Amino acid sequence: MFISIVQVVIVPIALGFLINKLFGKFTQKLVKILPCISVIAICLIVASVVSHNSEKIMTTGVVVFAVVILHNVLGYACGLGVGKLLRLSVPKAKALSIEVGMQNSGLATSLAGTAFPDLAMATVPGAVFSVWHNISGAILANIYRRWTDKKETK
Repeated sequence: MFISIVQVVIVPIALGFLINKLFGKFTQKLVKILPCISVIAICLIVASVVSHNSEKIMTTGVVVFAVVILHNVLGYACGLGVGKLLRLSVPKAKALSIEVGMQNSGLATSLAGTAFPDLAMATVPGAVFSVWHNISGAILANIYRRWTDKKETK
């Protein structure tokens, strides 16, 4: 399981730092198109996760979907609540909310498959979450974009 975490999380982050350090001027030129590349990469990852789990997703029923949505919404709410409790600025509270609500579903699916290879259904919640958090995250980001702090507007 540790190897999976290293491969999925640590290696990409380390490569990103290294590439930025070695090719900083080049990467700065790419800043405008990186969001588009990120969206394409997310779509490909979600498509991969869902396609590998499509039969299992279709047989799980409403319960898994309901639990995934509840988990996601509670993550957003708890992140925002903790941000407010700690008296963070509105942008920081929003960022915390999104970070807590949109945990790494690809990693969850990978770890579930590795840790529970005999349980075919173990990867289904992560696969469902891969799709759901991209939908809910886009909706919440749109809501948060319109929400400004009273201090910011004065």
